[in-house]
Parts: sequence; structure tokens; C-alpha cells
Amino acid sequence: MAVLLPDRPGSLAGVASFSAGVGGAESNTACALAALGIPAAWISRVGADGFGERLLAELAAHGVDTSAVAVDPGRPTGLYIKECGPAGPLPRYYRAGSAAAALSPALLADPAAARLLDSARLLHLSGITAALSDDCLALLRALLAAPRRGRLVSFDLNWRPALWRHRDPSVLPGLLDAADLVLLGADEAAAALGTGDPGELRALLPHPATLVVKDGDRQAVAVDRDGRCTAEPALRVEVVEPTGAGDAFAAGYLAGTLRGLDQRGRLRLGHLAAAAALTAPGDQGTVPPPALRADLLAASPERWAALRVTADGPR
Repeated sequence: MAVLLPDRPGSLAGVASFSAGVGGAESNTACALAALGIPAAWISRVGADGFGERLLAELAAHGVDTSAVAVDPGRPTGLYIKECGPAGPLPRYYRAGSAAAALSPALLADPAAARLLDSARLLHLSGITAALSDDCLALLRALLAAPRRGRLVSFDLNWRPALWRHRDPSVLPGLLDAADLVLLGADEAAAALGTGDPGELRALLPHPATLVVKDGDRQAVAVDRDGRCTAEPALRVEVVEPTGAGDAFAAGYLAGTLRGLDQRGRLRLGHLAAAAALTAPGDQGTVPPPALRADLLAASPERWAALRVTADGPR
């Protein structure tokens, strides 16, 4: 998705110019995974326009495979404008009729997409896709129902109320419960599912092997199917801009999962990736180099609690 960033805070009526960038939950996660050394591909649709060209070029520059992205000659690339209000960023979405909204189960017959799906160790999905159209919802259901052959399927709730205004969010619990690994924020889960409590969410979603519940700047909790909980406190961060932090957390946690880290290590890697995004002005931050990441993942609880992350990195 293309992003327009205003040159000043306040109402868009007073903005004289914008800078262009790229964003979107799934592409943010793909970029963060690539930055963490995990081969990543993004499957979607863009318009045959400058925004689509920019999006594909920037993802490729981040090391993300875009070989299965279709270019739609009749629909535009999705767009959001990041208005900066008094209470923080206020994204304005322009996604109705976008190229991505035309995703459908027909994707599964596309040779480029089928090649990537067949070879993937993990497939990451998002609730945003379900909000875009009936065809997008049908695609998610088809992907969740497909044989996995050892592949993990993760699902990030990514609750966006504006996208669900004319759609039925009651489909979300069924989608989430069909995944192997679910990521959600306590606040968004309370809004979309009626509770943000990890135990209650576990009862609502009994089938995934793991639920990861993020509680803002306090902690993240992983709840296994047997009810076992692992909690890890969030890092103290000098926040520059919060957009993209949840996507980065997902990438860190998923990277830790693919590398066989224990739950604490996965949560810590998620926190480190999220902190990098929080200290950057755009949707993607610069994760610490591998040696520093390994050192921080092995830090004592006391050292972890004492860490502070700024735009210059952890200290």
C-alpha cells in the first residue's frame, strides 16, 4: 500500500505538501522479516500506476520477493494518508476498489503464487485482508483450509475499524481459530472480539497452538494450547512514531519461531523489532545487528528491564 506523509501535523486541510512512502501491515512484516535474515515474499496486487511501481521497488530494495505480485491495469494501488492529529497518527484509508481488494481464491491457481506457497515454511495472514472484499475473505478461508504439509499459518488480527464499517467482523473468530499462531493486541481484541484478557481469548480461540497477546508498552504474553503462559515485559522506548510497531513485533516473533527460539526468546525478538519501528519516523525501523540481538536475547531479566531504546539503538 502507498503512503502519503503530510509535511506538518494537524488537519489535512492545512497541509501544503506530502512525501510518499510505502506501508501496509503485511508488507511491513515482510520487510522486517527480511531485515532479520528470514527470506520473505509478499503476495498481493497493485495498480499499474506510479504508486504500485514505487511499492514494488521499495519492497525489493528491502529484500522482499515480489515475484507473485500481480499488476492490475484497471484498479489503483491502495493508499493511506497518515494525518497527524492531537492524539497521534490518524490514518485515512483509500482502499475501496483497490487492486488488492480484487484478491480472490483464483490466486491459488497462479503459478508464481503457488510456487511460493508450496515452498513456504510459514504463511502469514492478516485480518485486514478479510475486510477488503468478499473475494478477499474467500481467499483467506481457502488458504486456511488448504493442506499445510508442515507449513505454519500465522494470523495477525490487525483490527482496523474503518475498514469494517460496511462489513461483518463476526467472521474474525473463525478465521483466527483456524490458524496455528495468532497475534493480537489486548486493546484491539477487546474492540473486535469482546475481550483482551489472555485467558478469555484462549477459551474463545481453542485451536491455535499459540496465542500472543500484546499489551501495549507493558508486556506480551504467549499462551499455549495447554494454558501455559510466558510473559515478557516490553522495552522502554523513546517513541518517534508508533505506526508499524505491531507489524514489526509480528516479524520478530515469527523469526524467532522459525529459528527455534523458546517462547521468551521469540517475545524478546518481537519487542526488539517493535522498538526499532517505534524509534523510526516511517513504518520500518532498523533492527539491531545480529551480534547485538543475540546479546540482548540472552540478557538477564534485570538487564532487559534496564534497557532503553532510542533512535540511536538500545542502551
